Amino acid sequence: MTSTIAQIGLVARRSIRRTLRQPFLIVPPLAFPLILLAVNASGLASATRIPGFPVDSYLDFAVVVTFVQGALFCATNTGTALAVDIESGFLNRLQLTPLRRAALLVGQTAGATVLALLCALVYLAVGLIAGVSIASGAAGAVVLIAYAVAAAVAFAGIGAAMGSRTGSAEAVQGLFPLMFVLLFLSSMSLPRDLIAADWFRTVATWNPVSYVIEGLRSLIITGWDGTALARGLGVVAGITLISFWVASRALATRMERTGPASATWRRRSCAATSSTCSRTRRCWCRR
Repeated sequence: MTSTIAQIGLVARRSIRRTLRQPFLIVPPLAFPLILLAVNASGLASATRIPGFPVDSYLDFAVVVTFVQGALFCATNTGTALAVDIESGFLNRLQLTPLRRAALLVGQTAGATVLALLCALVYLAVGLIAGVSIASGAAGAVVLIAYAVAAAVAFAGIGAAMGSRTGSAEAVQGLFPLMFVLLFLSSMSLPRDLIAADWFRTVATWNPVSYVIEGLRSLIITGWDGTALARGLGVVAGITLISFWVASRALATRMERTGPASATWRRRSCAATSSTCSRTRRCWCRR
């Protein structure tokens, strides 16, 4: 257990340093969601006049979308970093060490976790300066930050699964537009019960991103809504478990296929050197 924690610490330190040393990994998650928030808050302000709309300020309604957008950026960053390690051969070199898969996956998400925390603090600060009021109070603000970081870790697991499965940074980056489609087909712009188009409302109801957003939003506009929080955190926990399990299996398959200690490589090596083995009796195949 101690060795696993130490391994996670080493990989996490590398992941954090690599993230913080690259401004192009930090600026887009900070700037793009805030720009989109400004556009939506001004362009959709009239939506608050719809009967049944839950708040008077559309900014209060839309500010939580920035947290989810930041989490999607974290997914891309994590998957791309892992894919780059695979493409560069760094993962193959790690197989010569006793590093565990769990330590590699958890450590790789450290950079995304720190970035998500930084972004969440900035989003919250900008929202408060712009006039957002948090119905759940100061404690709700703390829960909001923790919730946003947990969502980022969950989406980072999706990126890690994609990176482990494909081993291609380009393929992982192609995932980003698809995840944004899920965001736009959710309840990010309107409450589900106010969506007029039946097909859109049905898609938003089945879309798990809607419940992540609604859990965050409840802390801003409702207060302590146990049902919304339970649904949102349940979706986050489910995505985390499934995505990291898929990433672990994909990484195990890749390491077995490419690693120097794979069974196929052992059999071929032993077959090619069988005469040497029989003469010296020192081949590692017999150990």
